[in-house]
Amino acid sequence: MSRITPFASPLLLGFDAMEKTLERLAKANDGYPPYNIERVRADAAGNPERLRITLAVAGFSEADLDVMTEENQLVIRGRQVEQAERDYLYRGIAARQFQRVFVLADGMQVSGATLKNGLLSIDLIRPEPARMVRKINISVSE
Repeated sequence: MSRITPFASPLLLGFDAMEKTLERLAKANDGYPPYNIERVRADAAGNPERLRITLAVAGFSEADLDVMTEENQLVIRGRQVEQAERDYLYRGIAARQFQRVFVLADGMQVSGATLKNGLLSIDLIRPEPARMVRKINISVSE
């Protein structure tokens, strides 16, 4: 039995990579760490409207976190190193690793990341795209 996907339309050409990315993301994100996505309005200081992704990363230091873009994806990884010299009587906080991936639309750019009070905030901006109109010449074959 063949599977029908939203990208199977004959009007959507060249979206094979996007479909594979979406399938990979559906499998990769397990809900940890929790996050918010908010729209931050333009302010009087001249900062443009932007999106802010905030992840709850309590227990992670700046050295434990990696934020990078790979193609059209924002990838956030956290790795904590086990500290062998500690002798726990009870351990309720695990040293856990995570990877959280967000697919970015064309033109989206990461403008910065901050870590404060156990919250990692990543700001994204979308510069206004230049509108491009290109005339395609039609050749006549006889």
